[in-house]
Amino acid sequence: MTTTPPPDFDRETAVHARPGEPGTYDTDLPGAWKVGQGINGGVLLAVTARALAAELGTPRDDRPGHPDPLSISAYYLSTATAGPAVVRTETIRRGNSVSHGGAELLQQEDPAADPAPRLRVLAAYGTLGGQPDDVRTSAKPPALAPVEQCIGSDAAPPEFRAESPMLTRADLRLDPSCVGWAVGAPSGRGEMKGWFRLPEDRDPDPMLLLMAVDVLPPVSFDLGVIGWAPTLELTAHVRASPAPGWLRVIHTTRNVAGGHMEEDAEIWDSADRLVAQSRQLARLPRQS
Repeated sequence: MTTTPPPDFDRETAVHARPGEPGTYDTDLPGAWKVGQGINGGVLLAVTARALAAELGTPRDDRPGHPDPLSISAYYLSTATAGPAVVRTETIRRGNSVSHGGAELLQQEDPAADPAPRLRVLAAYGTLGGQPDDVRTSAKPPALAPVEQCIGSDAAPPEFRAESPMLTRADLRLDPSCVGWAVGAPSGRGEMKGWFRLPEDRDPDPMLLLMAVDVLPPVSFDLGVIGWAPTLELTAHVRASPAPGWLRVIHTTRNVAGGHMEEDAEIWDSADRLVAQSRQLARLPRQS
């Protein structure tokens, strides 16, 4: 009997329970998702969220399991690199409709030293399938050119592609209105938007949404500041399980000050629903 291998994203962000150590999960951070100097922050968030889903999604003590992230806040403590890592989780509270947990992602840099913390997370988990259908919002999906008229990641400058292997793992199409930075003519609006999906045959789900909130080039590119913009803190809200098909992603910033910027993200699915939101604080790229 032939077993179908899991899609690449699921394999690359998988976690495995460590025998004899409850709440501890081993993983192998994928070099294919490197951007700038380290692994993409959204991928690190998805890896850590999978470990929490394994913990909080299992019914215990007469409480139901809560497998879906509703709100998750992460502090990025140091640069993660490709290779083995461990996620240690903590169940803080189990409820009937929402459970809370924490997690830490660590890597062993020096065999003689303690593991280095990469990411610390506090999260609320629930069951997205049990959410009410009532939606009242003034939010509107971003206006994007058709997919075929948008600019694919294969058109990125060679030096950017060399620093960001993740461009080969994400089918990302940027709206023509926000790619002027690539030819030295940024719009100055502080906006990035485009279409996103995985190149493999895989529909989006809540874990992919956690990666998607950090999938676009930094908004600072649209301000003419090019370079790696590491995330300091990111809070994501998952509002619904997405419909199959392309996701529309928009990142904006309104305030760049003190060497930092905020990035507000919205993720819309093919059914025109706002399925995820996030805000992160990132450091501006250092200019020589």
